[in-house]
Amino acid sequence: MTDLSSAPVPAVGSDDHVRGQGADAILYFDLACPHCAAAWRRVRALPLRLCFRHFPVASKHARAPVLHAAAEAAAQQRQDAFFEFCDSLYADHGHQDDPHLWERALELELELDRFERDRRSEAVAERVRRDFQGGIRAGITGTPAAFLDGQLVARNVPETLAATVAEPA
Repeated sequence: MTDLSSAPVPAVGSDDHVRGQGADAILYFDLACPHCAAAWRRVRALPLRLCFRHFPVASKHARAPVLHAAAEAAAQQRQDAFFEFCDSLYADHGHQDDPHLWERALELELELDRFERDRRSEAVAERVRRDFQGGIRAGITGTPAAFLDGQLVARNVPETLAATVAEPA
């Protein structure tokens, strides 16, 4: 694959959404992408420190920006709600309309009016845009994609990451 990057992948920062232990894997996933949903089920179980970054591909998935804003809005109320919201979206990929997002927010015990304000806020839109633009500059052209040790993994993401953690030290 030709390197399309104009900058290195941004390092994991204090405001990134991170969970797990082990080597850092920086993930660029689209919450509306069925391939990302399938990859997420495998990747989230790996012994890696997963850094989730927003990469909504609106040209392929019209609801993607809304879903990313909703996940970010959940994190505005409770940091761990971010991954709970993402897990819920990927587990039930057929229910992405607003009433389903509200139901998820209520199941996570989020305050619904605040959730709605936050998901429509410029601050949330800017956060999603920042992740997306960082991914573009780092050479992401589609999802799912990941970086491990600064190297782009754009094909067979779950298998590649699993093979990496299975290698003897």
